[in-house]
Amino acid sequence: MKLTRRNALGLIAAAPLARLRADAPAALEIAKGPFAGTRESLAAYRVPEWFRDAKFGIWAHWGPQSAAEDGDWYARGMYIEGSPQYKYHLEHYGHPSKFGFKDVIPTWKGDRFDPDRLVELYKKAGAKYFVSMGVHHDNFDLWNSKHTRWNSVNMGPKKDIVGLFRQAALKQGLKFGVSDHLWISYKWWAVSHASDKQGPLAGVPYDGADPLNADLYHDAASARFAGPNVEWNDNGIPDSWKHHWFDRIKDLVDQYQPDLLYTDGLLPFEDYGLSQVANLYNLSAARHGGVAEAVYTSKRPEDCETGTCLLDVERGVPDHILPNPWQTDTCVGNWHYQRGATYKTPKTVIDLLVDIVSRNGNLLLNFPLPNSGAPDAEELKIVAGITDWMAVNSEGIYGTRPWKIFGEGPGTQVEKKGAFNESARKALTAEDVRFTTKRNTLYAFLMGWPAGTALIKPLGSASPQAPGRIANVELLGYNGKLEWSQTEAGLRVTLPSEPPSQHAVTLKAALG
Repeated sequence: MKLTRRNALGLIAAAPLARLRADAPAALEIAKGPFAGTRESLAAYRVPEWFRDAKFGIWAHWGPQSAAEDGDWYARGMYIEGSPQYKYHLEHYGHPSKFGFKDVIPTWKGDRFDPDRLVELYKKAGAKYFVSMGVHHDNFDLWNSKHTRWNSVNMGPKKDIVGLFRQAALKQGLKFGVSDHLWISYKWWAVSHASDKQGPLAGVPYDGADPLNADLYHDAASARFAGPNVEWNDNGIPDSWKHHWFDRIKDLVDQYQPDLLYTDGLLPFEDYGLSQVANLYNLSAARHGGVAEAVYTSKRPEDCETGTCLLDVERGVPDHILPNPWQTDTCVGNWHYQRGATYKTPKTVIDLLVDIVSRNGNLLLNFPLPNSGAPDAEELKIVAGITDWMAVNSEGIYGTRPWKIFGEGPGTQVEKKGAFNESARKALTAEDVRFTTKRNTLYAFLMGWPAGTALIKPLGSASPQAPGRIANVELLGYNGKLEWSQTEAGLRVTLPSEPPSQHAVTLKAALG
């Protein structure tokens, strides 16, 4: 199997829940509070209202792998002989036996990194929470870590990235999150222990095989995961690494008290992971009158069926309204910055946001930062497009809940369900409508601009979803009075000659 982020997360999501083991670790030290590190205790957790109201967050997926500006998983790809990133590395840095990822790290400068400007920009675009990467699979901590020398205060930009982002988020009144991708690092880094099979340096070990670098690339035993058929789950990972992971992420949580902890995959290592979640929630409860206001995410649905955590669907949208709150995490381009990448358009992002919110979800959108730490011109155009749209239509987004159905139109049919279905989704047009509600108000998003008149069939008095009597209809961003009528066939609205905003527009129907 070709090892990609997509099939890795597919295997993670399919992994069975671990059973309590006879060799479970001794009680792990966590903050005191309402939760213990067991599934039974964590079943009482509920996703906080702030998250359900927020709907939109922005993420900075930025770290030393951004230095090369050659896409996601660069630190792994540069050790896979023949891969595009391996070829790029040979051309620009040299052979990975001589110039490895440890040598790439000092080239990550962040010389234009301005967290206050970034978070202020993202707040204007409508983000209600901001997420900083904490540590990626590359085993490099982006904070003043107590447990590894491989961190951004010691190396690279020599700044506490997480701490600076946290200060900026709090200054703007945003909720703050961090992401943990560390747990799978033990397997992910195994390729660094290999060597070329062909060419002049065939058989010469890459720098990951040097014991002096083991605290970055892991011990020699991890090399057994370097083959092509790695299972992207926590099977076979030694307890020593599980405990180290627990200490590292607990240090991150204890120091920075995040409102959200995103985990790239399943809730890992059973007892260790459950204790990690309980610690997060107990620290949050101590700050909020005994109620846990923090959010922990998992990409394995079984983890989140009853309390415990929030389901995160990577680069995908479910085909129905989920009963519990959930989140899509996606990116305007590649996860780590890639020169020349093709980005999503503002319309694509806005359509995703509306579609996700109509199904009881939130959108966490990554803007990958280049080596410098400053977004490029194309990314800024996307941010500006979202900002303009939110200025008109955000009333139908924030604080809303799903209606009886999420929408109607040809775009409701999804060929592929769940994660990684973005590319299989149909483009939304004026034939598509999405719905949200807030108290006695129903919002109908027209996903394109109809010519003259809109007919919304589910809002008709004879519809199976009939909302009852509609008392008034407005168009957000338009000051004039609309002509409209509610009949058995639907809600018919005569629209002005010009839309009040680009992309989706919002009809506001007062019920009663």
